[in-house]
Amino acid sequence: MPDRPAPPTLDRPTLADLDELVRYYLDWYRDTLLRKVDGLSDAQLRAPVEPLGWSPLGLIQHLGWVERRWLRWGFAAEVVEPYRDGDEDAEWRADAPTADVLAAYRAAVAQARSLTTGADLTTPSRTGGRFPDAGTAPSLGRILFHLLQEYARHVGQLDVARELIDGATGE
Repeated sequence: MPDRPAPPTLDRPTLADLDELVRYYLDWYRDTLLRKVDGLSDAQLRAPVEPLGWSPLGLIQHLGWVERRWLRWGFAAEVVEPYRDGDEDAEWRADAPTADVLAAYRAAVAQARSLTTGADLTTPSRTGGRFPDAGTAPSLGRILFHLLQEYARHVGQLDVARELIDGATGE
C-alpha cells in the first residue's frame, strides 16, 4: 500500500487552498476506506453485514464504480459502462477474487487522480459522456465535493459495519 496521508488537522496552513483541501480529504477518505478493512478475513470481507445488507468488499467495489462514473464517464466524458453489467445493484455484489476487487478499486482511484491532475475546481466536465451538454455538466469542484460526501457517508457506514463484524473501532 502506498504511503498513507496523515490524518487531517485544522492547523495545517497548507490546507487553506480549497482545491488542495478537497483533494487531501478525498485521498484521506480513500485511504481510510482501505484501513477500515485491514485485518478482515476473506470471509468477513465477503459476508453481508446485517442489518446493513452489504459486504465490506461490496462497498469497496461500489466506490470504485462511483469513481468511474463521476470522473471517467462524467468529468472526462469517456465512453464507459456506468454500471457493472448494466445493473445498478451489481456493483455491490463482489463475486470476483478479493485481490481483483482491491486492484480494480486502486486502479479506479489512480485513473481518477490522473484525469483531474492539472485541472482546477472550476474546470467544467466535458460533454458527451454522462453529461450531454454544457448546461448539465458540473465543474470538477462539484464532482469532487460529491465524491467527498459519498466517501464520508460510506466510510462512516463501514465504521459501523466493522464494529458489528469484530468490534474494531477508530479512524
